[in-house]
Amino acid sequence: MSARLEHLAWPFFDGEHRELAATLDAWAARYVTDHMTSHGDESIAGVDAACRERVAALGAAGWLRQCVPAPFGAREKLDVRALALCRETLAYHDGLADFAFAMQGLGSGPIALAGNDALRARYLPGVVAGSAIAAFALSERDAGSDVSAIATTATRDGDGWVLDGEKTWISNGGIAAFYVIFARSGEAPGTRGLTAFVVDADAPGLEIAERIETIAPHPLATLRLRGCRVADAQRIGAPGEGFKVAMRTLDVFRTSVAGAALGFARRAFDAAVERATERTMFGSRLADFQLSQAGFAQMDADLDASALLTYRAAWTRDVLGEPATREAALAKWVATESAQRSIDRAVQFFGGLGVMRGNVAERLYREIRALRIYEGASEVQQTIVARAVLARAEGK
Repeated sequence: MSARLEHLAWPFFDGEHRELAATLDAWAARYVTDHMTSHGDESIAGVDAACRERVAALGAAGWLRQCVPAPFGAREKLDVRALALCRETLAYHDGLADFAFAMQGLGSGPIALAGNDALRARYLPGVVAGSAIAAFALSERDAGSDVSAIATTATRDGDGWVLDGEKTWISNGGIAAFYVIFARSGEAPGTRGLTAFVVDADAPGLEIAERIETIAPHPLATLRLRGCRVADAQRIGAPGEGFKVAMRTLDVFRTSVAGAALGFARRAFDAAVERATERTMFGSRLADFQLSQAGFAQMDADLDASALLTYRAAWTRDVLGEPATREAALAKWVATESAQRSIDRAVQFFGGLGVMRGNVAERLYREIRALRIYEGASEVQQTIVARAVLARAEGK
């Protein structure tokens, strides 16, 4: 077993997880080397095409079966350890492949976790096959971390609903076949008055208002809803339970963000070690300087700490059956922040090459930054952990 896969021997995993990670690692290495088209075109059209390609390839190879539960997926229920291992492995090889995998899971998660049988049968087969791209539309310009500030409305109209408002920072916006949209239905103030709906991309009244370009090239968009009529059959869960649906979904997939951060950090570590052992400076290898060695020691420690937190959170959810909200918050916060530090250190090892477009360290530097923000920024995760600490201290 390679050093990068040594953590698979930890007791958090069973044989099925070890086989999954090793097999996916081999597939991803072949895919990236032999089959993936160039990701040099970072135009919106180029990124859209590259993302569609990856979704289709992941579906054809069967990896998207990990994103949904049986009977459409690989397991009776969503397995957080499998999700995190898949994201760690894909992120190591290709950030956009990780994004494509993650969004198929997150975008369809509300349907898988809270949708009725008809919704699951209609949408999940396409998700698994890679023929239907999914999107999770929660954020708004003034409602990112603060979900209670959602302003998009859902108004009852006969046997359906009419949606009005805007959603932004929507991953897969512009290429998705359907969007899970959270809107204010008004049953109660704040987060208690939200409802989730599945809206097909071609629904009248739904349009792409703006495509968003970011430092790491991923499909993103702002959605505009103007009198968008949705049948009540497209509702996920009961009216007013949209916040619960969103949090159930994030509780599952948040740990996988930590897995992706691990993958990026491991790739940075390997690239930095290779660079330092090959580069000669002042008559010695870069790796022979004590400052270099201290950097490697810190990166190695951060990797182990992040992995332990990540797979402890996943194991707690899978095996103990607990929500693991605090554990997932710790894992996401620590893994993403330490990955940012490790990748920054890798850029330093590469020197000027580290900021050249196309260099592995430069690419990782652009990929990691968003992970500290999406699915709950680091500050939100700290708040979650602090509240758990205080609740425990107060005996709640």
